[in-house]
Amino acid sequence: MNVEELLEKYAAGIRDFTGADLSEANLSGVKLNGINLSQANLSVINFSGANLSEANLSHAKLNVARLSGANLSGAILNNSSMNVANLIRADFSRAQLRGASLIRAELIRAELSRADLSAANLTGADLREAKLRQANLSRANLSEATLRGGSLTGVNLEMANLNTADMCRTDLSGANLREAELRQARLNHANLSGADLSGANLRWADLSGANLSGADLSGAKLSGATLMGTDLSHANLTNSSLVHANLTQARLIKAEWVGADLTGATLTGAKLYATARFGLKTEGMTCEWVDLSSIGDRSIIQKFNTEDVKEFFNQTPPTIRIIVDTILEHEANFALAGVYYQISREYQYLKQPPDIEISQRRTIFIFRLDSDAALLPTAYMAILPFKDATSTQQSIHKVVEMIMSQDISHLELKTPHRVKQLHALIEQAKNQSQNSQEMKKHLEIATKLSFFQSPTQMILTNSSGQPLTIHDHRHFGKKLTNSFHSFGTFFDDPSSDSAAPVFPALNIVIDFLKSCHYEG
Repeated sequence: MNVEELLEKYAAGIRDFTGADLSEANLSGVKLNGINLSQANLSVINFSGANLSEANLSHAKLNVARLSGANLSGAILNNSSMNVANLIRADFSRAQLRGASLIRAELIRAELSRADLSAANLTGADLREAKLRQANLSRANLSEATLRGGSLTGVNLEMANLNTADMCRTDLSGANLREAELRQARLNHANLSGADLSGANLRWADLSGANLSGADLSGAKLSGATLMGTDLSHANLTNSSLVHANLTQARLIKAEWVGADLTGATLTGAKLYATARFGLKTEGMTCEWVDLSSIGDRSIIQKFNTEDVKEFFNQTPPTIRIIVDTILEHEANFALAGVYYQISREYQYLKQPPDIEISQRRTIFIFRLDSDAALLPTAYMAILPFKDATSTQQSIHKVVEMIMSQDISHLELKTPHRVKQLHALIEQAKNQSQNSQEMKKHLEIATKLSFFQSPTQMILTNSSGQPLTIHDHRHFGKKLTNSFHSFGTFFDDPSSDSAAPVFPALNIVIDFLKSCHYEG
């Protein structure tokens, strides 16, 4: 079939040209929207500027074809072959390209937004400045492809092969890259904010200067990766592998990375405000200094020698232990879940429910925190459901008063700034506990149960493993013959001697504070 016959039949209303042979034909600028050229031989054809919107080109051969500026929006090109084709500025928006072969195709500035390219082969393709917003490229092969400067916001690249791909300055914000292969990929200065890279293979990838803020890199493989100056603030790096990675001056403010392997990594100049230092593998790590300022402006610098690094990055998680001198019952457990849920809605540091250990006569609630600074204010909130709340809170206030009234300038923390900050956090917790009507409702339910009237101990343990008993009921561990006084409300000031607190000694408090690590 020649070009004249095709155009004559198309003008007559015929649309089905399945299996036609139009190789090397010149159809530039023609309007063939809705045409069916499935299984056709269209190799080396010239479709430049043609309108092929909604066309069916599935299983068609378009190798070395010219489709620059062509309109293929909504077209069906599943399992088609467009190897080495010229597709510059072509419009493939909403097109179906499942399983298509586009090896070394030129797609510079092409429009592929919302296109389905799942399992497509784009090996060595040139997609510079292409638009692939919300496109589906799951399991696609983009190895050695160039996506430099492209717009791929919200793209689906789950399990895609992007090994050695060039994605410099590419916008991949909100992209799905779960379990993608990105070995030796070039992602320097790329925008990956909010992207899902969980389980991705980024070994030896270049991510220098990239924006990975809020990204999920849990379980990702980043061994040997370059992350110099990379923004990883609020990122999830839990259980990731960063062996021999270069994190020089990386921004890790409030990042989650418990379980990360930093063996042999370089961390000099990293910004680590409010970032956990426990649960990490740090053998052979290089770190001359870190920035602990809240905004990463180098106003708080901490320098290290080799031994200092080991101590700094191998702390234990700060914990609060509430030990109740009785066994947890189902009814109390249900009430407690409701109370802590309401507290967590008001109070940001109580992110997760406590671990619970129950022995033959006692119940232990263990709260694991991200920082030493959160210990006292979180303890103020965590004790709320119990009759011992008032006396425990009095003890917390007393600790702050003790350190405010004493000369503790010799402590390795910025006083009085730290103490004022701590006092403000406790006052904030106090206000939150008193102002939430919904919280009060749940607390009133708890007060009617005998479990919450039992004697308690509260032990704080900071990130250096130093304990501080903040409250120890005088009847704790003793079998009582008389019942406790009625509970009242959680913010009452009971006059019974059972509520009278015994405050920790000043020297114990100071030892505890000395071994705390405060930031900001």
